[in-house]
Amino acid sequence: MSNVIHINTAAFPKAKESGKPVLIDFWAPWCGPCRLQGPILDQVSQQVGDRAIVAKVNVDEEPTLASEFGIQSIPTLVVLKGDRVLKRMVGVQQAGTLVGALEAAGA
Repeated sequence: MSNVIHINTAAFPKAKESGKPVLIDFWAPWCGPCRLQGPILDQVSQQVGDRAIVAKVNVDEEPTLASEFGIQSIPTLVVLKGDRVLKRMVGVQQAGTLVGALEAAGA
């Protein structure tokens, strides 16, 4: 079962203050590559378990959060820990790449 959460602007501070690395997928339902990324995020979530937070942000519903991260194309995936962006990836990313980025961030 997937532990991917959907984050909005109000819930974002709680996720980033968790002390865990956070992987955020900025996406939209109309974006074909974003739909390909979804099942990969489920795999990543299963692999990292509770060592990290795996989240999605719908850019259409959360334009303020997307703007804070300077999102210009989707999917864009961001790995952060606390207030620091550790890695930023544009385009569909494979599970191994994302798990590796989370492990490098301390997951």
